[in-house]
Amino acid sequence: MRILIAPDKFKGSATASEVARWLKEGIVKAEPNWQIELLPLADGGEGTAEIMGKNLGARCIWLEVDDPLGRTIQAAYYYEESQKLAIIEMAAASGLALLRPEEKTPLKTSTYGTGQLILNAIRQGAKEILLGIGGSATNDMGTGMAAALNSHFKDKNKMMISPCGENLGRITDIDIKGLQENLRDTSVKVACDVTNPLYGPEGAAYVYAPQKGATREQVEILDKGLKHLAGLIREKHGIDLQKIPGAGAAGGMGAGAVFFLNARLKPGFELIASALRLHEKIGAYDVIVTGEGCFDRTSLQGKVAGRLLHMKGTHQRMAIICGISELRAAEVADLDFLLPLHQLPLKEEGYKQSIKDDLYKTGQLLVERLRD
Repeated sequence: MRILIAPDKFKGSATASEVARWLKEGIVKAEPNWQIELLPLADGGEGTAEIMGKNLGARCIWLEVDDPLGRTIQAAYYYEESQKLAIIEMAAASGLALLRPEEKTPLKTSTYGTGQLILNAIRQGAKEILLGIGGSATNDMGTGMAAALNSHFKDKNKMMISPCGENLGRITDIDIKGLQENLRDTSVKVACDVTNPLYGPEGAAYVYAPQKGATREQVEILDKGLKHLAGLIREKHGIDLQKIPGAGAAGGMGAGAVFFLNARLKPGFELIASALRLHEKIGAYDVIVTGEGCFDRTSLQGKVAGRLLHMKGTHQRMAIICGISELRAAEVADLDFLLPLHQLPLKEEGYKQSIKDDLYKTGQLLVERLRD
């Protein structure tokens, strides 16, 4: 029997690689002769670059960049030489996890460090860049990133402006000639799984900035800045960023990537599956095993488990392993096995302490179910 173990992370408890490895150990203990391949997956959020990079055999490149507040840090991305492909996570340089709680201030934070990663990838020879934009600390519409790529921003007095959230409303002139020269031979795809507009009640500032430390008054400032800059771009370049689904992702980085990088916004799993040629590989297995921390109805709407369910063939069996489940197997079409590690309600502390053993035992249980 050939088994593909292709889980997502169990957020806060185990990486996708750990989940896959511990499940395999349990399966091998119960049935050492089955063929098992591990393919940890992600849907475009944090951890995507590492998972894709390792699956592709890409090289990890470390460099000094600016963090969201302009301090020097070490950040990494992955580069696959044969495809001239760079895989970059915004969170590595511009992520919320890089700040202490008292430092969260989307008026001041910048995506400059993400631009530095992109520029280095271009200098490595990247012809294609996959950019994941989850977990950001910023609300600067990608202007910091653009500045690192040699864009310039000026105010009404023709004075240079440092791009950040609080300065968006002051910008009256954008020079992107240097940026366009840098990106001349490189295409960019962005993993984006939200559809929020750039500004307004459902936009970047109102929906996401409070999570990044913004007060109600600051949210209004940020929203006005996004609207102002979008209006300037619409007037000068004829691009209506507000109409693009996902423009409000990552503090407006969705919009910034479209305008500054000429990027295409695509569902995260779709980008990953394409890069890993998952559609070509998946038919070779008898059983597909996937999983995530919490399996619920949102899991069926673009996340790893749901997408693999849609990809499986009629000859294949499918198992979902999860920390907890809000669904029953009978509620999910084409699902053969649903094996939650715990039942609701869940004590989080106990879950984290026992997850390795639980996954090992669940791997053994899966073998029993497959033999029935």
